[in-house]
Amino acid sequence: MSSANTTINWKKISHPLSNELEVGHGAWLSKQKENILISSGIAASHGPFIVESLHSGSNASSVVMILNGDSYTHAKLTPQQGNRSFAATVGFNDATIVVGGLTDNSASALVNLVIWQQDTKTIASYALPSLPKAALSPSAVIVDNTLYVLAGSDADNAFYALNLHSLTNSEGQLVATVTPRKQAFTASWSTLTPLPISQATSGYVNGIQLVVQNDGSGNKIFALGGYHIKNRSEQSEFNLAPAQTIWSFDPNASRSDSAWQSKGEIMVSEHVLDEQINTTSPLGQSHILAFTNQGNSLSYNAITSSWTQYQQQDIDHSSVDEFISKNIVSLHNAIFSLNQSAISDTTLTLWQVSPKQVKKDFGWVNMSVLIVYLLCVVLVGLFFVFKNKNTDDYFRGGQSIPWWAAACSIYATMLSSLTYVALPAVVYQTNWLLLVGIWMIIVVAPIAIYVAMPFFRQLDATSAYEYLSKRFNMSVRLFASGLFTLFHIGRMGIVMALTALALSAVTPLSASDSVLIMGVLCLVYCTMGGIEAVIWTDTLQTIVLLIGALTCFITIIMGLDGGFNEFVTIGFSDDKFTMLDVDFSLNSITTLSIWVIVLGGIGQNISSYTADQAVVQRYMVTSNPTEARKSIWANAILAAPGALLFFCIGTGLYAFYQSHPEKLDPTIQIDQIFPTFIATELPIGIAGLIVAGIFAAAQSTVSTSMNSIATTLVTDFIKPFNLVKTEKGYMSAARWLTFIMGALGTLAGLIFIDPEIRSLMNAYFKVIGMFMGALGGLFVLGALTKKANSTGAIIGILVGVATMISAWQMGWANGYLYATIGIVSCLVVGYVASLLFRGDIQQRNKDLTGLTLYTMKTSTNKN
Repeated sequence: MSSANTTINWKKISHPLSNELEVGHGAWLSKQKENILISSGIAASHGPFIVESLHSGSNASSVVMILNGDSYTHAKLTPQQGNRSFAATVGFNDATIVVGGLTDNSASALVNLVIWQQDTKTIASYALPSLPKAALSPSAVIVDNTLYVLAGSDADNAFYALNLHSLTNSEGQLVATVTPRKQAFTASWSTLTPLPISQATSGYVNGIQLVVQNDGSGNKIFALGGYHIKNRSEQSEFNLAPAQTIWSFDPNASRSDSAWQSKGEIMVSEHVLDEQINTTSPLGQSHILAFTNQGNSLSYNAITSSWTQYQQQDIDHSSVDEFISKNIVSLHNAIFSLNQSAISDTTLTLWQVSPKQVKKDFGWVNMSVLIVYLLCVVLVGLFFVFKNKNTDDYFRGGQSIPWWAAACSIYATMLSSLTYVALPAVVYQTNWLLLVGIWMIIVVAPIAIYVAMPFFRQLDATSAYEYLSKRFNMSVRLFASGLFTLFHIGRMGIVMALTALALSAVTPLSASDSVLIMGVLCLVYCTMGGIEAVIWTDTLQTIVLLIGALTCFITIIMGLDGGFNEFVTIGFSDDKFTMLDVDFSLNSITTLSIWVIVLGGIGQNISSYTADQAVVQRYMVTSNPTEARKSIWANAILAAPGALLFFCIGTGLYAFYQSHPEKLDPTIQIDQIFPTFIATELPIGIAGLIVAGIFAAAQSTVSTSMNSIATTLVTDFIKPFNLVKTEKGYMSAARWLTFIMGALGTLAGLIFIDPEIRSLMNAYFKVIGMFMGALGGLFVLGALTKKANSTGAIIGILVGVATMISAWQMGWANGYLYATIGIVSCLVVGYVASLLFRGDIQQRNKDLTGLTLYTMKTSTNKN
């Protein structure tokens, strides 16, 4: 077996109270805020506890130990209140739910809600509905405020669910006066599909553990571990064998579809595991940590369905071979375990568990390449400082940019580091469903070329929202411009946070350091250099990143034993190349079905090509419409194979880490997986260059947003009202606004650094829809209809935004569809409202020449 890059470090936790209270077998472990609760367990356990306990006469005491850092205490809790041996425990909003277990030498069906009350130093216990059938050694988890319990063969491997929503308030927190005795708790247990274990082959099965982890498509309940007993004819002799299958259950599936799915045998180094898994814990965003009865540590990747074994060490070197875990709980990224003592097999000791990745040093060569590259990008930007004589130069580059550079800038603006870092991470988790949506850029490109771009060119617009003031009125223009500003501040935050989180895994820099460096460098060259600095740095990033992406894919293929054939084989066998979900049911609006992908992709691209100042601004930087058309077509042609390359990289990462699970750091976020691969698998120097490219690509995206926001604020909010009297004053205002917006974006980046965000790409899709969908609807409303007026436009955009917020809050539509929902709702409601509120005679008789699709000027060759 190849050596894993992760080590499990153990540290024994010693407290004076440990000498006062012996922790026996079957003790449970739980966490409440900063406190760890440890029950007393039973005094002895020989052989299968399930039989021995029933005849031993041993019962748990009524004492529970409470640890808080270096302090400790104990409190009374009877077995009827929850201090039962071999009970299942699960944390619930800083309380503990205790399910089943052993009391009075019998299996129990009791379920208790246990709360440690710090002020009174007592434990409160409240009875919840009892299990339908008593269970000696159940396992329990909670998903979305629903308690799931799996019993052993003594209870027919039953699987139950209990809805706990009535115990929480509107904010999802445990009700302050949680007294089920005093309030109506009407929920009852539901019986779900039992675990499909064949009694004929498995005999008596118990000790199976439940654990919740994300498999890339959502949270699943995994069942693994435990043992089965063969030849149970005499109680004194047992033929024990470990349960060797892992199962998965989807709690979000409809009842008719919900069933256990076998994930195959537990295979470690191509051999079926011949050890019993005692305890499990979720680890990171996609791994499950498992400890065996032989004292070994294993890890299961829920995405790639691959196993690896970790090396272990006692960091205090105080004992030998005490890594046999009997119960486990996590507390604020720390894992605690009750282990069988090496001194006495009748007592348990508390240990802290911490996975540590053996990181490959980024190295001074890579770091030097990173620093030099970033400085070069800044120098390229500063080169254009002295070319900006007026705001036309600063915002439109004097309309002297070649079409191919404008195309690269559009590509970098719409995709950039989000594509490079987040898209492979999304594909690694899922499949190719999003590819069709990205390819919708080819469908929308003609609309941009023959409809959107001519509008803006004939208006000689600097800001995209100048069209709205001519088509409707100044209020609509200002509202739209303000909404765009909010969108791009959020976009800057997401881009910087995503890149910073990814790079913090492979460089000495923390995520906050990375955000601040990106922000400061952008403030320097973007504030000074204007749009030309942005476009030429965008062009440099596009070339470096695409070459780097191709290099990475080749490296991935070379890292697979079977090369490209293995990449294809794994992709097809695990459905990673799935591009279509042909589902047209009513529920399909919440999924990535084909119609959601197509309409969502069209809506996002229409919004970007018509309402996004960052893109529209590129229409105006070339010398004439012909050059602008070339740039739009070139971007569409570049985006299609570029997207395919990144999807291949995502699936390649899946194949690579399925074949080499020992190389994957279980503690990283999913969004960090591609930069981690770059830093650890690519040659020194090349890795530094590509990481630098990702870094600078994020900067180019941020600088684009900074310049675009400043453009709209100057053009839409300052110039129309003559707030500044001279061209020099406008230039000064442009630079100051660029600086301020950059500072706000950097602040947003620091806020977005949240390890709980599983995918910033999905967050980005929602941000696009929330802000840009309704804006796109305004442009479509103005261009497609002649009867739309300013009143209808305002009502339309307000309803469009409200509709998207309701979709977000109530979850009735997939986030990928938000932009299309915004466009359609704004268009329909805006048109109907315009018919109902016709406005005054001046509005009804407004000259629409060149402002709608039906009244466009035939000549649009205006520079």
